[in-house]
Amino acid sequence: MDRIKEKMNKLRLDADEAAAKVDELQAKVKTLEQENLTKEQEITSLTHKNSVLETEVEKLEESVKGLKSSADQGLQHGSQNESLNRRIQLLEDEAEEADKTLREANERQAGHLERKVQALESERDNWESKYEEMAKKYGELKKEMDEFQAEMGNI
Repeated sequence: MDRIKEKMNKLRLDADEAAAKVDELQAKVKTLEQENLTKEQEITSLTHKNSVLETEVEKLEESVKGLKSSADQGLQHGSQNESLNRRIQLLEDEAEEADKTLREANERQAGHLERKVQALESERDNWESKYEEMAKKYGELKKEMDEFQAEMGNI
């Protein structure tokens, strides 16, 4: 009779531990989903920022075109023309450097975020798998405990 009580107590403890583990895993899944949402929002924000910077680059390129046109019209004003050409070159260099920097930053950020999202999805999948295993074990232990209680009731 004592063995049965010990086994029943052990089954209850195991069931309580399994339930606690299930709760813990559910909380972890929630946390991972929230982190994933945060990363998606960050990607959206960076995409918007990228669009704004691309628009700015286009404006700078338009400015460069305008300055080139002004320089062509001012050939008769030699010193002014030289000054404008230097400014055009600087703006072109800045625009190219800004464009290059923007592309590099976007590629690095996109690659980093893709790796982070993949890692988070993988971790989430692992936690979901563990959660399913624990839920299955919990169900089995509960069934075993119910059967044991039924046997106890028949005694």
